[in-house]
Amino acid sequence: MAIDKNSNGYTFGFSIVMVVVVGTLLAVASQGLKSRQDKNTADKKMMSILSAINVEADRTNAQELFTQYVIEQKVIAGKDLTAQAFDIDIKKEFRDKNLPAADRNYPLYICEKDSNIYNVIPVIGTGLWGPIWGFVALESDYRTIYGASFNHKTETPGLGAEIKNASFSDQFTGETIADTSGVFAPILIVKDGSGKGINSKVDGITGGTITSVGVEKMVNNTLEVYVKYFNTLNN
Repeated sequence: MAIDKNSNGYTFGFSIVMVVVVGTLLAVASQGLKSRQDKNTADKKMMSILSAINVEADRTNAQELFTQYVIEQKVIAGKDLTAQAFDIDIKKEFRDKNLPAADRNYPLYICEKDSNIYNVIPVIGTGLWGPIWGFVALESDYRTIYGASFNHKTETPGLGAEIKNASFSDQFTGETIADTSGVFAPILIVKDGSGKGINSKVDGITGGTITSVGVEKMVNNTLEVYVKYFNTLNN
């Protein structure tokens, strides 16, 4: 029986077959790329953690250096203290409005560099246009900031996007997040230029006020939880 290629039935059937074939090919391609995408995401995360302790890494050596410097990972508070710290998606957890604050998992990365111990803390927040995040490294006294790295998704170039530059993040080095008795001391990000050389104050980004406020909130909201945990270690 000859097939009428001009019939509606043939056109409809051919369309269905093409949709199935193309859909299958796209699914296979997506699955094939997923492992590469997951590795890129993991490499970026490792690079950011290492950056907080002033170790420069790229995709070719991120995993090697991460294994070298990160000597322990733990979850210090949250719903699942047995979870793998690196596998926790901080962005997802902190943006889930249905997840109670007490159930949020708080990862901690303990690093050793030049015989010194540093505690690297992930922070997450919201800027002017979207998510902002970063990592803050504390010295072994659990209160002095050794280094910090920040990043963003959609902040304005030349303004809020400047949070990822060293000129901003380097200001956090030497700041303290608690007094000698362990009482939390929030970091203030100011726009009047008075932050230089003053403890617990950092100069904000010119023209990036909302993003600067976002960094201040995310740093303080997160670090306060960790200060409470560190106080239990000192007692």
